[in-house]
Amino acid sequence: MSKTYWNAPVASSEPQGPILEIKGLSAGYGPMRVIHDLDLVVRPGERLGVVGLNGHGKSTLFLAIAGLTGWQRGSIKLNGREVGGSRSQGPGRYTHLIVRQGLAVMPQGDEIFHGLTVEEHLDSGAFTPRAWRERAPRKERILAIFPPLRKLMKVPVGRLSGGERRMVSIGRGLMVDAALFLVDEPSLGLAPKIGKGVMEALMAIELGSSAMIIAEQNVALLEGRVDRILGMHVGTLKGEASTSLASQTKRDL
Repeated sequence: MSKTYWNAPVASSEPQGPILEIKGLSAGYGPMRVIHDLDLVVRPGERLGVVGLNGHGKSTLFLAIAGLTGWQRGSIKLNGREVGGSRSQGPGRYTHLIVRQGLAVMPQGDEIFHGLTVEEHLDSGAFTPRAWRERAPRKERILAIFPPLRKLMKVPVGRLSGGERRMVSIGRGLMVDAALFLVDEPSLGLAPKIGKGVMEALMAIELGSSAMIIAEQNVALLEGRVDRILGMHVGTLKGEASTSLASQTKRDL
């Protein structure tokens, strides 16, 4: 990493436990179980990659952390506070509380509001009082990460390219101070060069006491850039992954 564009909150001098601790998580939609008794620990300052084929649970894991699955069981602790447990009351009921505890989600694809401008999207990410007061310098930091957005601030995002929309989605998530950033398939649907540029921008974020999980299919984009890579297969994490997983993925395809 040659340049740092972003500084997340500085870690306390006191010992700090895991940012995220998951034990025995199962989650799904209706009668379908997607995640199976999953355990995971993510520590402050860690950048973790989760790789696997579509449909094997990467996005569902993120949705479960945010309380957005149809149902789930098991423990999910964010900064030591329980946000999981058993729930069947419908997705999203407590998501706003989980977000306030320090969660930022950058969803895959074009899950943004096409009629809003780039600037309006970034402003919408500054939803806490502190972030709103500091939105001008925060937007400048986003534009340092993604320079192509500077000339597009007044343009509706529906008129942007796929790569530019992905920059907007990630930038919106970075507008608030978060303990845990969840980045879902940042290179999905992008040309290889653009996908690599988006990934390099994510690597240039200095996490401080925060942590980041990146769900990705392209193992090569993560290798040598993140602290750990875990493989996800049929709703379970398979331990450390590398190019050997990429070879297995190609065979499965």
